[in-house]
Amino acid sequence: MTHETLWAPWRLAYIKSEPPKPDETGCFLCRYRDQDNDAENLVLYRTAHSLVVLNRFPYNNGHILVAPLDHKAEMKELSDEELLDCQKQIQKLTSLLSEAINAEGFNVGLNLGRVAGAGLPGHLHWHIVPRWNGDTNFMPVVGDTKVIPQSLRALYDLLQPHLKQSE
Repeated sequence: MTHETLWAPWRLAYIKSEPPKPDETGCFLCRYRDQDNDAENLVLYRTAHSLVVLNRFPYNNGHILVAPLDHKAEMKELSDEELLDCQKQIQKLTSLLSEAINAEGFNVGLNLGRVAGAGLPGHLHWHIVPRWNGDTNFMPVVGDTKVIPQSLRALYDLLQPHLKQSE
């Protein structure tokens, strides 16, 4: 078996960076509610009831999180306005990603509780994961490696003009 090397130089900045200092809740989504450092935090935008951010640990290129602004762990805690707003953002983003990065389909999901896979069980958030025909290959199975073809910063910069057009 031959050995292939995959270069991902943008990961060095992440590896060398200090982990974020936890706030009272330890919730990164709550830290991102304020508009300070949106580009650094990969916050695409926020509405009156929701926050939209690129996932720092994407399953696929274009992986976005949609969360209510307020720290809520259960669906029953969401007001009708919060729930509708989050769903409207999912609708907007699937359309935007289809146009901006030619996504052919999506996995959209919400993990409720740690046993269901929620990495941040205290703050609800939906995952939007773009998919393309043939985007699954041998790498995750054989090499325990996922190849993401675009850096998060490049994706952030690519999506910003599309977001301005959709306002």
